[in-house]
Amino acid sequence: GARTVVNHAHKKDDDLNLWVTAIKQRRGVNKAAVAMAHRLARLMWILLQKNEHYRPIRSCNQVQGNV
Repeated sequence: GARTVVNHAHKKDDDLNLWVTAIKQRRGVNKAAVAMAHRLARLMWILLQKNEHYRPIRSCNQVQGNV
């Protein structure tokens, strides 16, 4: 699942996808996939513990464009 997110991250501009795209450019696809899997696992754990739904954080570019 993380590898799919990494491969399609360049199409989206939320903070999570911008983060993984930067890692992919710096470190390569495989390390980006491992980093994404780790981050998604932590995120899912937190959401399950707090019993909340995922709400993506908008990037600064999106916020400025909507003002």
